[in-house]
Amino acid sequence: MSIEHLHSVPHLTTALTGPLLQIESHLLSQQADIEAWFRQQWLNTPAPFYASVDLRNAGFKLAPVDTNLFPAGFNNLNPDFLPLCIQAVQLAIEHACPKARKVLLIPESHTRNQFYFESIATLQEILIKAGFEVRIGSLIQELEQPKDFPLPSGRSIKLEPLIRENNKVGVPGFFPCMVLLNNDLSGGRPDILENLDNQMVMPPIELGWSNRLKSSHFNYYREITEEFAKLINIDPWLITPLFRNCGEIDFKKREGEDCLARNADALLKAIKDKYKEHGLDAKPFVIIKADAGTYGMGIMTVHSGEEIYDLNRKQRTKMSASKAGQNVSQVIIQEGVYTFETWGPEQAVAEPVIYMMDRFVVGGFYRVHTGRGANENLNAPGMHFEPLAFVESCNTPDLNKSPDANPNRFYAYGVIARLALLAAARELAEHKSKNT
Repeated sequence: MSIEHLHSVPHLTTALTGPLLQIESHLLSQQADIEAWFRQQWLNTPAPFYASVDLRNAGFKLAPVDTNLFPAGFNNLNPDFLPLCIQAVQLAIEHACPKARKVLLIPESHTRNQFYFESIATLQEILIKAGFEVRIGSLIQELEQPKDFPLPSGRSIKLEPLIRENNKVGVPGFFPCMVLLNNDLSGGRPDILENLDNQMVMPPIELGWSNRLKSSHFNYYREITEEFAKLINIDPWLITPLFRNCGEIDFKKREGEDCLARNADALLKAIKDKYKEHGLDAKPFVIIKADAGTYGMGIMTVHSGEEIYDLNRKQRTKMSASKAGQNVSQVIIQEGVYTFETWGPEQAVAEPVIYMMDRFVVGGFYRVHTGRGANENLNAPGMHFEPLAFVESCNTPDLNKSPDANPNRFYAYGVIARLALLAAARELAEHKSKNT
């Protein structure tokens, strides 16, 4: 596919003459060094099976704000680039389980979310076209017989009850060596998935949200960007969100508010200092969200510590629970990164989401929300997706085009997303070292 046939890049409301253009120029001018550095990193620390990364582009800063190791949304990728997904899956499974011919896919237990089922149907299609036999084993307790679920796209998926025989899980007559987990285990680790000595489970259950913390991930990310920033000679803050965290929090009982407010104010001051250092005229804000979990739940925007004391009962109730009804007892206080990217004639606020399989960027889309502002979470009811292709950008940036030309912007997104993927790889390596 030629560059001319790609979807257009959303209009940027910021002037493209500031530090972001300089970041992109750094990335483009040092592409050979950057790619060599990444190759060495993947040799030292193999990438997770797959991941998606939410980015925010503030014009003066480009940084990840979330990394999901059990990504949904495959149905939102540009179908023209599924061949790249297929190639990446073949390599990912070859690395994880070289003898695999069959794959058991374990999804989330959503029975009413047809958008998610569309994602599973697309993921299954990718696996099948990659040459693998695929069946879907469900953790839904009420599912006693195989059941077909017709989808709006005209496709359907068949869920079968997950069963266990000795140290393997599967569905009747199907117990492959490769288990692909697409359930983030927000509700905890099911006993049926424990101690599967004879199967490769990717990603490992230890990387589900019942174990993993965002603050730990961003600690790894901060270490990596400090290394990377030396390579390309920039301030790592330009690609790294600052963050802090507290101990135990109970929003309903209003316990831990003082710690939260104090840390929010400290982080806001650090952001303000960085804005001053770089000559930026913007109002700092922070995002407070559950330290474990996804789906855009339990998130709020704060401009001062005082706002935490002013939360009403409804807001405290909203902040106290995340996906699967899990109680929020720990939060991460993260630097808010504006998004000045917009989409369409309405100039709706947009943010890029980048998808990777193994170490390869395989696509992405823009999350768009007409009812949210540049300083708000866009992963909320009312959002929609605009599929974009990232493949040509990440493999063949055009040095003869301006830094804002399609392939170069995509290349910048791919670099930052891969830095987040590398942070996840180091999380995975730590998990493996603890279990050997």
